[in-house]
Amino acid sequence: MSTQGLDEFAGWVEGLMRQRGYDIDSPRGGGKSRIADEAGVHRAAVTRLLQRQSMPDLETMRRIAPLLGVSVRDMLIRSGRVTPEELPMAADLLPPSDWQPSMEDFARWLGVPDERMGVFVKVVTQFLEPDADAADAGEAVEPRRTARD
Repeated sequence: MSTQGLDEFAGWVEGLMRQRGYDIDSPRGGGKSRIADEAGVHRAAVTRLLQRQSMPDLETMRRIAPLLGVSVRDMLIRSGRVTPEELPMAADLLPPSDWQPSMEDFARWLGVPDERMGVFVKVVTQFLEPDADAADAGEAVEPRRTARD
C-alpha cells in the first residue's frame, strides 16, 4: 500500500467519522476511543489509521464499516485491497427479476447428475402438478397418501 493510498483512505474514513459525530479532532474529544469501543476494536488500530501509520486489518474494517454507514465492500475497495471487479455486488450476481428457474436449474443446484436429470424432472413435476385425471373430472384433488398416513 502506497503512502498516498493510505493517506486517501484515512482521509475518507476521517470524513465519515466526522459525519457520524465522532470528535476525532480535539485531544479530549473522545471520538477515537468511542468508535473503538463501539466497534469492539483496539483504540490503537483507530489511532494508527488516523495517523497514517497503517491500514486496518480486515476484522477492524468489518467492525468499523457499519458504524460509519458504509459496507465492508466499500471499505475494501477504498483501501485498495480489492477492485470492484474482484468483489462484485450481490445484485450483479442475481438473475433478472422476471426469470423463473426451471426444474433443470433446481436439479443443477442440487447436484443431480446430467444422466439423471430427466428422472428428477419427471418425479418432481408429479409432486408439483395436481393429478390431471381428477382435475379434468372436476374433483377436488386430495394429497397423495404415503405409507406413514
